[in-house]
Amino acid sequence: MRKLFSFLILLISVSQVYAQAVTGTIQSASDKSGLPGASVVLKRAASEAVLSVTTDVQGTFRFERVQPGSYTLEVHFLGFDMLTRPVQVQQGLVNLGVLSLQEQNTRLSEVQVIGRVPLGEQKGDTTQLNAKAFKTTPDASAEDLVTKMPGVQIQDGRIQAQGEEVRQVMIDGKRFTGDDVSSAMRNISSDMIENVQIFDAQSDQAAFSGFEDGNRLKTINFITKKERRQGYTGKISAGYGTDDRYMLGAAINYFNNSRRITVTGLTNNINMFDFSVGETPGGGMRGRRGGWGGGQPNGIINTNNFGINYQDMWGKKIEVSGNYNYSNRDILNNQYRFRDFVSNDAGLQYIENSQNNDLEDAHRLNFRLQYNINQNNRLLVTPSLTIQQDNSLTERQARTFDQSGTLSESLNRSTSDNATLNFNNNILYSHRFGSSGRILTTNFSTRVSNVEGDGYQLEDTDNFENPDKSILRNQYIRLDRTNVNWSGSANYSQRAGENSRLQLEYTISNQLRDSDKRTFDYEETSGSYSSLNTPLSSTFKSDYLTQSIGPSYQYRKDKTRLQLTTNYQYATLSSNNEFPVNYPLRRNFSNVLPSAEYEYKFSNSQNLTFNYRTATNAPSVEQLQEVLDISNPLQARIGNDELDQDYQNRVNIRYRNFNAENNHVFFIGMFGTMTQNYIANAVYTTSVPEDVANSYELRPGARLSRPVNMDGYWNVRSFFNFGRPLNFISSNFNLNGSIGHSRIPGMIDEQVNYSNNTNLGAGFNISSNISEKIDFTVSTFSSYNIVSNTLQTNQNNNFFNQNTNLRYNWILWKDLVYRTELNHQYNSGLSSGVDNSYLLWNMSLGKKLFKNKQGEVSLSVNDLLKQNVSIRRNITESYVEDVQSTVLQRFFMLTFSYNIRSFAGAQSPQENMERRPGGYRGMH
Repeated sequence: MRKLFSFLILLISVSQVYAQAVTGTIQSASDKSGLPGASVVLKRAASEAVLSVTTDVQGTFRFERVQPGSYTLEVHFLGFDMLTRPVQVQQGLVNLGVLSLQEQNTRLSEVQVIGRVPLGEQKGDTTQLNAKAFKTTPDASAEDLVTKMPGVQIQDGRIQAQGEEVRQVMIDGKRFTGDDVSSAMRNISSDMIENVQIFDAQSDQAAFSGFEDGNRLKTINFITKKERRQGYTGKISAGYGTDDRYMLGAAINYFNNSRRITVTGLTNNINMFDFSVGETPGGGMRGRRGGWGGGQPNGIINTNNFGINYQDMWGKKIEVSGNYNYSNRDILNNQYRFRDFVSNDAGLQYIENSQNNDLEDAHRLNFRLQYNINQNNRLLVTPSLTIQQDNSLTERQARTFDQSGTLSESLNRSTSDNATLNFNNNILYSHRFGSSGRILTTNFSTRVSNVEGDGYQLEDTDNFENPDKSILRNQYIRLDRTNVNWSGSANYSQRAGENSRLQLEYTISNQLRDSDKRTFDYEETSGSYSSLNTPLSSTFKSDYLTQSIGPSYQYRKDKTRLQLTTNYQYATLSSNNEFPVNYPLRRNFSNVLPSAEYEYKFSNSQNLTFNYRTATNAPSVEQLQEVLDISNPLQARIGNDELDQDYQNRVNIRYRNFNAENNHVFFIGMFGTMTQNYIANAVYTTSVPEDVANSYELRPGARLSRPVNMDGYWNVRSFFNFGRPLNFISSNFNLNGSIGHSRIPGMIDEQVNYSNNTNLGAGFNISSNISEKIDFTVSTFSSYNIVSNTLQTNQNNNFFNQNTNLRYNWILWKDLVYRTELNHQYNSGLSSGVDNSYLLWNMSLGKKLFKNKQGEVSLSVNDLLKQNVSIRRNITESYVEDVQSTVLQRFFMLTFSYNIRSFAGAQSPQENMERRPGGYRGMH
């Protein structure tokens, strides 16, 4: 500790060359409005050193840690003349004040050079794309726009960019609060957007401290047109169809520069989870719609939903945003599940048919307040609250069998009624010590979650090998589980040379878990659930305390950025199984957690980044609690209170190249994870561990799973995308591919098994830029999976999947609108009894109404061919599983929609479309 204290004194007192800051505001010379998203470049005289930033929503920019000397400032913004001016940096802050840009003179009466609109450019690790280069229909959403762009696609209902899931949406540099990325994008109309920026956003703490912490989020930032920052946009739709299908929804957006308010409401029974300005007739025309967090919605879903999103500036120093969402859902879902087990007894298989009815009622509230107190102090507070009530009913029929026939068969009926509360809050404060370059950042976060509920379970299991051991259960289950997590950190950084900085960080966190689960058997004599079933009951507490401390070194110069971090972590895991027996455990962990990040800019359009991180994770309370879960009697589970934390090594490598001269775009990335002490599953099929034998007996063909720590887990995948224009058909072309391999360890009857899965994928998409009246996108992606197991090589399995999509919108003669979407899914190598392929075809024909064409009546059909199915393959260390679920099939719907478009001093999208020349052209 004395050495560490001496190092801290040295860090504070080290001699330094103080860097300065350069700031200013970019605005339009004509209307004095700020220009967000403008590119500001600072070039050092007689040097290749280049610094670049983009302006925020007010048009403000700031360069940090600028060395004294002579510079040239350049400002670029689409549609405006470039501005240059010399800058002399000496001691103290350099405030350039307001810099005005002149609009380029592009009146039609002057000479025009007709050519191709540039796609965009690469600015360091930010890809900026020009929305004018991607034509969409007038009522298209931001989601329709970005899915035309290179490197952006929808996979399993989630939007991905450059191989990673998009986790955050911004508008003019301000976060769109909430976790539903797709909903956020569908509530921004494409005609509002000037530019689209794709980048890896820093965490709030990293942005405040200036040091990376490895918590980046793939982010899409929409820079809006200045004439679209004041006004209203929205949509109101009502529809009724066959089989009593209905939909009524509204979405209204209010914009007044920094103030933005979005209100949405929806009621329907056609599997829509939200409503937006980008909605299409009948709720279809978007393939498989995503729910909370994306993914594919299975079942028949009735939804009532209300939401409000708010963003504003309270004065000049306080930025706020928040959202509230209420949702009520009734979900009916039937599933067929087939598992082919990896086991010593080759041929063991499992079939399950289940019927599920879930009722969900949820309130979600998020808020964000950033207070820029002054130039040297910032405060950020981000609370969130979720209150949810779940009622479910599940009826399951399952059986296990092998080559000799059925071994066990189970009928199971379970109900549950759970109330869940989650509260999170984070307080982040940063202080800059004047112009000295020293920064102190503190962070404190809390998380409280509680689940209370009860349920009933009926089980009737037949043992075909020994009928005397068949089981009939009637039980009542009560659950009370509370998790309390808190953490705090403090880091201090300062300059340690002309291009270097040092940081010392201390972090402490605590996870407190308390779980009480009691199971009672029904007694015929008393007519009540009064007999406590001790083996199926448990009271468990755990306390996981971690502390870490360590230095970081950062180097920045010209084209290079390097950061090295080493943390020493000491953790204590205390657990106590208080009931049915008192069994305390305490374990200590000591780890060194290194990390490194390197970025090299070959040019303004090419860059390479390398990121290496290490981390530890504690087991969950469900994994630690040694209580039997026999909700599925043939697939029972039990926890393990002797689990240790795991240790992860993660590597990310990315290369980006955007050639603005020929509009060629290339991205490639590799992402890898290797885990020691991975929490795997030990599966027992012939006998159970001694400590479980007194409370549970395996049925023939049944399996008991228990988490255990194992080494040998690793997962690596790569992704590439190449995009370029196709001039001969006025479209954009994107070629993408992926290679991945995973190795999952597990144990089957005390024997180690490694499940290996290699995935090879390739595809392309073509999106039109012909005109605003014709909009199509064609895409296909194929993947081939090679699955092998080390324990039973004769149970290896290969399968193939291909997904092809066509989306076509056409504004016909006399304002008729034709829309169609086809999604073809082909599978080969799945289990027998699972539908291998299908064609989902949605179509509508509409007529624009009223003078301004803002109304539309349309007739749509969803799943015209009645082939819609849901198929999913899951691969684990002990089995390969195919799951087929209920989905919504064919229905017709008549819909009336009205679009609201009103901007201060701006024409409607329809008027703008009619005045622009057709074809894939632009003016320079």
